[in-house]
Amino acid sequence: MLGPFGVTESEEQLYRVLLTLAEPSLAELAAATGCGASGVTRRLRALEEKGLVTRTPARPVRYRPTAPDLAFEILALDRHKEIDRARLAAGELTVLWEAAARARAVPLQVVVGQDSNTQRYLQTQLAATREVLTLDRPPYLEEGVEPQYRVQLDLMARGVHYRTVYDRLSLEEPGQYERLRVLAEHGERARVVDGVPLKMLITDRSSGLVPFVLAGQRQSVVLDRSPLLDGLVALFEALWERGTPLWSTRKAGGLDASDEQMLGFAAAGYTDESIARRTGLSKRTVERRMRHLMDVLGARTRFQAGIQAGRRGFLE
Repeated sequence: MLGPFGVTESEEQLYRVLLTLAEPSLAELAAATGCGASGVTRRLRALEEKGLVTRTPARPVRYRPTAPDLAFEILALDRHKEIDRARLAAGELTVLWEAAARARAVPLQVVVGQDSNTQRYLQTQLAATREVLTLDRPPYLEEGVEPQYRVQLDLMARGVHYRTVYDRLSLEEPGQYERLRVLAEHGERARVVDGVPLKMLITDRSSGLVPFVLAGQRQSVVLDRSPLLDGLVALFEALWERGTPLWSTRKAGGLDASDEQMLGFAAAGYTDESIARRTGLSKRTVERRMRHLMDVLGARTRFQAGIQAGRRGFLE
């Protein structure tokens, strides 16, 4: 019963005997417990140190047990003092641990496995409070598209800003155009580059994740604050500057929404046929409207028309 208070089983047995006797002597306790005098003496000394036994001033010395309610209170107070001392010691150990952790810190780790990577990709975004920067390119895992889409919409609704650079091939994916349009309507700023070198996710410029496939196994490099992470942020910003805005964020005189879409696709290098498939317009209509836009912008090619539109602020 008294084990949690630091009292051994043999000490508790002796204390129980003391409670049944009227101030016994050492000899009487030895006889009652069947133990030698030296063994009883050791237990009595331990019980005295714990405040469970006191000696009488008479000779021969007799022993008087402390009342159980008072004894338990004393033991509890002593244990609380030990806990407080342990907490102080733990605080000192924590300081040592944190200092050692900083000294041995490795700014990256590798996550292996499809499920683990999908979960980590979503968790990294959910930790964002201000900004998410992403580089996006195929291939995509079917089971990861919809969860990512929902998480991004939810975070943007909370005020997290998303900037994404898409590889031109990303827009070839089934259903991608519709998803990107919805994301744009909810606040994502998107640009397109021909040849995004890797997939990447950076949150609040303090943590990052680079997914890849090695030997047929999905893996990710997870990064904390480090020069390597700073380098990836610089890579994102360079691609962002080079990228062509996919959507317009403001109305330009003489351009409607479909014109802006066509110019965005044209700047990303899409053919009239590809633009027609993505906008739902006929190829002939796209050709006719692109010729008009080229005339308005003073461009000789569709690609030049898209670039001129970006420079003039028609696409941002």
